[in-house]
Amino acid sequence: MITLITNIKELLQVREISVDKVSGSEMAHLPTIKNAFLLIEDDRIAGFGEMENLPAIEADKIIDATGKMVLPCWCDSHTHIVYAGNRDQEFVDRINGLNYEEIANRGGGILNSAKKLNGTTEEDIYNQSKTRLEEVMRLGTGAVEIKSGYGLTVEGELKMLRVIQKLSQNYPITIKGTFLGAHAIPSEYKENRKGYIDSIVNEMLPEIAKNKLAHYIDVFCETGYFTVEETEKIIEAGIKFGLKPKIHVNQFNSIGGIQSGIKYNALSVDHLEIMTKVDIESLKNTETMAVALPSCSYFLSIPYTPAREMIAAGLPLALASDYNPGSTPSGNMNFVVATACIKMKMTPEEAINAATINGAYAMGISETHGSITIAKKANLIITKTISSFYQLPYSFGSNLIDSVLIEGKIVS
Repeated sequence: MITLITNIKELLQVREISVDKVSGSEMAHLPTIKNAFLLIEDDRIAGFGEMENLPAIEADKIIDATGKMVLPCWCDSHTHIVYAGNRDQEFVDRINGLNYEEIANRGGGILNSAKKLNGTTEEDIYNQSKTRLEEVMRLGTGAVEIKSGYGLTVEGELKMLRVIQKLSQNYPITIKGTFLGAHAIPSEYKENRKGYIDSIVNEMLPEIAKNKLAHYIDVFCETGYFTVEETEKIIEAGIKFGLKPKIHVNQFNSIGGIQSGIKYNALSVDHLEIMTKVDIESLKNTETMAVALPSCSYFLSIPYTPAREMIAAGLPLALASDYNPGSTPSGNMNFVVATACIKMKMTPEEAINAATINGAYAMGISETHGSITIAKKANLIITKTISSFYQLPYSFGSNLIDSVLIEGKIVS
């Protein structure tokens, strides 16, 4: 199947030579071609260039993109979209004055989601989750990482990971599964933290590895959740089972989790709302991607990741949605990009780089996703008629997407 997109007003994120990520001042440069064409063969990008250089092509399908922008699909490297029910009551509780930690301390938060998930059938969880997945695909997400972490029991965690695996098998979108059994300490283990960690290490991990249910391992390294010492023990165990670490760190406090991530060559450290100078310095010259989750800051009214300081220090930065029922019940990466510009003072060029090429890096898929590069997946957003790509974050409340292609096919 040969598809040709013609008369593209501007083709964004063009990388003739693929790069893994962009860092520091490089993030301000978004390479583009104006009045462009893009050629797709089956599920891959096969060619691109200026319209005046368009060769004679017998295409099976031609899409006229006059007045429209084309860019790579978003790569959302941090989500929790497999869950049961919702936590809308907690949303109202926060409006009435309770904060995230107070809600958690009275049995809400992650433990609330765990109770709902363990009382829901695997089929029902799958059906709820696929609806969310289909929605984010229509909103331009072409690759997504999905975490477990609402089971907090052996069977609950395995159930979540099986649902993630089934979604990956049934949808064209690229999905990476992450084991997050260390999301919270279950109430039954409140006086026996070691017992729950032993269950993660000795019961959950062997089953996950045996059934190849995850690519990564994650830990919520935070005051009131898992200490640095506990985080490192769990990460070490995950590495022994072939799972590369990605870590929740610095959401509310800086307790040394970033340094642990770097120590174990974590693919990414995520959240980063609270960053010290030491944390920023620690990330320099490492292979670990910093990932910001601005819609979480928006929803919880907590600080935003200090993007300007981090970029000025030469760091790479990725953006992700954190789609979950408690702190970010949205997977709209268009809103994430806009919020990064509005609240974190990232330029549109920086934000698009962060949500495409750097997002791909944070998922370990830079070779196939994140840029307009020959042989990469034909995962594309075609906008509506717009004046410039600055309009994408500027018109933050509007849906400016005309169509989405994943693996060369339009998402209906």
